Amino acid sequence: MKSLYRIMAIVKKEIRQLRRDRLTFGMIVGLPVIQMLMFGYAINTDVRNLRTAVSDQSGTHLSQQFVAELRQTQVVDIIEFVESVDNLETLLRRGKISIGVVIPHDFDRRVSDRSRAAVQLLVDGTDPTMLGVANQLRTMPIGFDSAHSTSELSQIFEVRPFYNPERRTPVNIIPGLMGVILTMTMILFTAVAIVRERERGNLELLINTPLSSTELMVGKVIPYIVIGMLQLVLILAVGRLLFDVPVLGSIIDLFLAATTFVAANLALGLLISTAATTQFQAMQMMVFVLLPSILLSGFMFPFDGMPTFAQYIGEVLPNTHFIRLTRGIMLRDAALAELLPDLLYLIGFTLVAMFMAAMRFSKRLD
Repeated sequence: MKSLYRIMAIVKKEIRQLRRDRLTFGMIVGLPVIQMLMFGYAINTDVRNLRTAVSDQSGTHLSQQFVAELRQTQVVDIIEFVESVDNLETLLRRGKISIGVVIPHDFDRRVSDRSRAAVQLLVDGTDPTMLGVANQLRTMPIGFDSAHSTSELSQIFEVRPFYNPERRTPVNIIPGLMGVILTMTMILFTAVAIVRERERGNLELLINTPLSSTELMVGKVIPYIVIGMLQLVLILAVGRLLFDVPVLGSIIDLFLAATTFVAANLALGLLISTAATTQFQAMQMMVFVLLPSILLSGFMFPFDGMPTFAQYIGEVLPNTHFIRLTRGIMLRDAALAELLPDLLYLIGFTLVAMFMAAMRFSKRLD
C-alpha cells in the first residue's frame, strides 16, 4: 500500500511538471491534430489540377472545344498557352508545368480518320505519378460536337514521357530524399546550439567576448555548412552507385543550390534554438518543421495535387524549393538561372531567419 502511495506521488509530480511546461502540453495536444491534418490532406491518390500548358497549332473550333472539355476533367489546370513544342519543353525543364498538350495543325483530320493519335501529351517523368495521371486521361470519355461522335481519349492521346522514361522510382525519390536528410541533420545541429551553450554554462563566456550577435550566429553556421556539403557528396555517391540516379545538369549549380539550402536550414535551426529554453524543447519544436517538410514539400506526393492552403504552407518551407532545384538540375538538365526564383527564395529565407535569430538572441541577452 505504501508503494502505491509513493507511485502516486511521483505521478502527481509528473502531472504538475507537464502543466507547467506549456510547450510539452501543446505538443501532446497539437501534434496529433497536425499529423492528422497533414496526412489527411497531403496523401491524395486522386491527383487533380496539374499545371498544364497547351500548344494549339490547329486553332480550329474543334481544337478549342477539345481544350474546353479537357479543362472539365479537372485533372489538368491549364495555366498557359504557347506557340510551339519548344516552349512546352522549356516550361517542363524549368518545372513550371507537369504536362504539356500538343495539338497539331491537322487535328481535325486526325480526329476524323482515327488513323493516329490526334494529341500528344508531354509529361514530366521525374514524378512517376504524373505518367499515371496522363494515362488516366486516356480512359476518360470526351465528346466534341454534333459533327463528331464521342471517342475515347485512349484513341486521341499519345503520352510522351520526359526525363524518366523508364518510370524508375529512385530517380524521383533520391533528389527529394537529399532535401529531407539535409533538413533533418542541419536543423538538428543548430536547433540545440544556443541552448547547449546555456546548459553547459558557456553562454556567459560568449557574452563577455567582443562578438556581436550576428557574428556568433554566422560562426555557429559555417562549420555545419561544410558538414552539409560532405553529406551531399555521400548522398550523391550512394544514389549514383547503388540506384543509378543521374546528374544531368551542372554539378556546380547543384552544390550552389545545396549550399544555400543548408544555410537556410541552419538559420532556421538557430531561430528555434533562440526560442527554446532546453534541448528537449528544441527537439520538440523541430517536429513542427520536419513533418511539413516531408509531407507538404512535394517529396512524397505531387505538390499540385494538394489543396491550395496546403500548397501555401509548402511554399514557405525551404525543402519545397530545394526539391524543385535538385530535380530540375539533376533530372531535367536545367540551369540554375532557369530556377532562379527558388534559389532567391532560399537566399531570402536564410537572411530573414538569421536576422530574426540574431534579434531574439540580443533580446535574451538584454
